[in-house]
Amino acid sequence: MKNLSVSQRSQLVAEKLKIKLENIANFSLDPNQIMGRNCENMIGVTQIPLGIAGPIAVKLPAREYYLPLATTEGALIASVNRGCKATRLSGGIRVKVELKGVTRAPVFKVNNLAEAEKLITWIKKNFNQLKQQVEATSRYLKLLDIEPFITGKNLFLRFSYDTAEAMGMNMATIATQQAVSLIELKLKVKCVSLSGNFCVDKKASWLNFIQGRGKCVWAEARLKKAVVKQVLKTTPEKIVEVVLRKDFVGSAMSGSLGFNGHFANIVAALFLATGQDMAHVVEGSLGITTAELETNGDLYFSVYLPSLMLGTVGGGTGLATQKEALAILGLGQGKKGEALELAVIVGAAVLAGELSLTAALAAGHLVKAHEKLGRGSK
Repeated sequence: MKNLSVSQRSQLVAEKLKIKLENIANFSLDPNQIMGRNCENMIGVTQIPLGIAGPIAVKLPAREYYLPLATTEGALIASVNRGCKATRLSGGIRVKVELKGVTRAPVFKVNNLAEAEKLITWIKKNFNQLKQQVEATSRYLKLLDIEPFITGKNLFLRFSYDTAEAMGMNMATIATQQAVSLIELKLKVKCVSLSGNFCVDKKASWLNFIQGRGKCVWAEARLKKAVVKQVLKTTPEKIVEVVLRKDFVGSAMSGSLGFNGHFANIVAALFLATGQDMAHVVEGSLGITTAELETNGDLYFSVYLPSLMLGTVGGGTGLATQKEALAILGLGQGKKGEALELAVIVGAAVLAGELSLTAALAAGHLVKAHEKLGRGSK
């Protein structure tokens, strides 16, 4: 297949799978652009409905966004839209974002603790040399930290990087390989695996929950009691009780790593719409929802997402529809700070969706909403 064109390779794969392709040129995406970058052995395009919710109001700086959400789950966009309305009528959502860095953690085999300590000491003394080595792999990448962890004859080095506007997992992997090669050369130790599962990439883990990964996001809103009643059809007291008994007690009883209602729903819809790596939804599902009753009877509602891996350049963000979705948000130009802004938007959207779901449960309207919006006439 080496000398075949992209279209011919796709056609050949389709024939082997007994899939009929009417005309490869009728793809809504150009195979020549996709193969070698986003997908191998391309035989078609899977379509997902794309809807809009909002506007959602974010404070500091004061901005409003329309949210492009890709989903096949009826009622999801309507629910997020309701959360947008309730928070907007109450003054908007305040969001804080902190860069934690993209991590990659190779595992080295050492003979004993003394050898592990020797390697750690060398890392600390030669950090600047390693920094120069890894940053030479990309003009956008910056090495933030290298954290060592020892267990038995295993030494894990957790590298953390600032990858600018890209999600940056590939950048981090390439850079870490350069560091590993230098360490192996200088110290004659063996790297068993470039990823030792201590990154922790695309898996739910307490390490990412506690230390954070990619972007950490906090979002909060104060909902007026009247808005809760008129828009969300319930009371602040009932929402607080649902959060306590469902998100905290229920999650603790089930051993969940996420103490929330459905972070993954909103994260997945935004990730799919904007061309993010969908496997990172598992990290985006981590987090905590809290709710408290204010002294004046209003509702305080917040979400915390410790591990958001996202970007506005690279990966699937360059695909036509995904570029349009990013453009709806005013993003996708690769300008400095765009990835942080996207994290702000995701945090605000998650709060809106989480609030609306919690209110539906508090009011006993969940089944009614799904029967109306998720089971339409055939």
